[in-house]
Amino acid sequence: MSEDGPPTAGAGERTGDAVRVVVAEDHPMFRFGLVAALSGYGGIDVVGEAADGRELLALVEQTSPDVVLTDLTMPHLDGIAAIRHLKASPGGPAVLVLTMHDDDQTLVAALRAGADGYLFKGADRTEIAHAVLAAASGSAVYGRDVAAKIRGFFTQAQHDHTAQAFPELTAREREVLGRVALGQDNHQIARSLCVAEKTVRNHVSTIMSKIGTTTRAETVARARDAGLGS
Repeated sequence: MSEDGPPTAGAGERTGDAVRVVVAEDHPMFRFGLVAALSGYGGIDVVGEAADGRELLALVEQTSPDVVLTDLTMPHLDGIAAIRHLKASPGGPAVLVLTMHDDDQTLVAALRAGADGYLFKGADRTEIAHAVLAAASGSAVYGRDVAAKIRGFFTQAQHDHTAQAFPELTAREREVLGRVALGQDNHQIARSLCVAEKTVRNHVSTIMSKIGTTTRAETVARARDAGLGS
């Protein structure tokens, strides 16, 4: 990056093994600061800036970046639609989302569109730069808060699915059944749940009675048929 300001479309030839990045953000001052921060970080070469989704797609065609760092709310073509376009063909850039949107619906929509990572705008320069470098190497990257949301989403989805499959079980019994489905014995389950082994035996007995199985193997099979233990 020169002292005259951040590079524009078509600027920025690869420097050594530097990761080539296009930044898409419709707020000029935030984009300027982001480009300046990334350009000053070793191993990253910002080769273009876009203020909207259409400009982003054109820049990717012109500059062939390794990574696209994009906001989601942009004029003309929003970030999620732009991600779908970028991921429609193999061999395209990795796409990192940098956004203020922290709702589950937007997160899931971005991941379904093909985003390789998702960060909130509160992330600092080092976290963003590390995410860019990791995405360029093929890793999926999520900020700490995003990772917690994803874990919560899948944990809740698993809980809801189990509750629908075995509505007669209590929450604790469903938890025990899930561990039985994983192949854990009573001793292992007791240790992981911090309860007495006798308590686990009682839970397993109650579970088998409620779901109508007579052996542990049959119980495991029923649980796995319902999607537990995978």
